[in-house]
Amino acid sequence: MTTPKAVRCPICDRPMPGGRADYPDFPFCCRRCRLVDLGRWLGEDYRVPGREVEDDRSTPDTDH
Repeated sequence: MTTPKAVRCPICDRPMPGGRADYPDFPFCCRRCRLVDLGRWLGEDYRVPGREVEDDRSTPDTDH
């Protein structure tokens, strides 16, 4: 039987022994790390990859 890999907080890298029930903010170790992650999303530090989209609003529509 193999030993389960220790889970670590993705923000501070703190080891999180035990199970999810021990960490109400899972996958983060605490509320602070959860809020740091949220701040990074809101500050656009994280981005989901995708293709570049052109802004059509800057060119006049000639079809109408």
